[in-house]
Amino acid sequence: MDDRADAPGDAPSGPTGLGGSRTARSAPRPPAQALFLRLVVINGLVFAAGTLVLALSPATVSSPIMWAEVPVLVVGLAVMLTANAVLLRRSLAPLDALTALMQRVDLLRGGDRLPDGGNSDLTHLIGTFNAMLDRLEAERSASSAHALAAQEGERKRIARELHDEVGQSLTVVLLGLKRVVDRAPADLREDLQGVQETVRASLDEVRQVARRLRPGVLEDLGLHSALSALAGDLSQMSGIPVTRSVRPDLPRLGADVELVLYRIAQESLTNIARHAAATRAELSLTVEDGRLVLRIADDGRGGARQDGAGIRGMRERALLVGARLTVDSPPGEGTRVTLVIPDTANRSEPL
Repeated sequence: MDDRADAPGDAPSGPTGLGGSRTARSAPRPPAQALFLRLVVINGLVFAAGTLVLALSPATVSSPIMWAEVPVLVVGLAVMLTANAVLLRRSLAPLDALTALMQRVDLLRGGDRLPDGGNSDLTHLIGTFNAMLDRLEAERSASSAHALAAQEGERKRIARELHDEVGQSLTVVLLGLKRVVDRAPADLREDLQGVQETVRASLDEVRQVARRLRPGVLEDLGLHSALSALAGDLSQMSGIPVTRSVRPDLPRLGADVELVLYRIAQESLTNIARHAAATRAELSLTVEDGRLVLRIADDGRGGARQDGAGIRGMRERALLVGARLTVDSPPGEGTRVTLVIPDTANRSEPL
């Protein structure tokens, strides 16, 4: 190799030199410089066109200006300003769309992006903003995954302690009371039986809390039985009949997808029992066009305008599996929660 070819003062030659020249010429300008050049070119073209029209037209301007020449100058200036405004407005139109996206963007409602409108000077700006949203959503999803995994672990620990410690202690107390009731005199038996019923009710409540914290039925019997148990608990607790429609031949789902489906259905049914004032509810889980679709609806009062902690928690869970959650709640027409999970067959990683 000739060392002189790499000397700083030598001009590039041959294929390498030509390739380097093409690379240098095709390097993109910085976004600010490109936009500045576009504005300069637009203004220059407008002024050049105005000057050309005045030069070729029979209109003349004397010194001093005569009153008859003033309308010609005013009309020419108005035409130039109008053309300049139209061209600048069209060039800067993507900035309005970008501002609107900045105002409405919500990381819990992913997928909202600004399309490239063909304005090459703003393409880099739009692409950078969309990439920033992708990065923020990925980071939000990762942090939510860690937080929710820790939350599930804490739920399991509390449920296990409730079942193994509090539940067992209440069971021992209940058995002891049974023996005492059998031996107690008649005047105390009724009071002891009341205490016994209170302890039994407390034991049942502890078991229900533990079951809500740790869905053992989901792990033992599967998603179909877990959703049926949720619907049955709502009907028993609130008296609201729940129509269930769960497809029996669901594709194989990962533990993360099953848990997300269960928790979102649990939160939705709990909201119906607490806030909806509904007379009936519906729960369905189907496969539509290769997508898993969960729907929970009621005929209550609706009108949920802002996302509370429960709905925001559901949105965070939906992001963990790349799903999309929508909540439709028109006033007086009930609430409909829809969760759509794409590519269900490929979801097999645990939470």
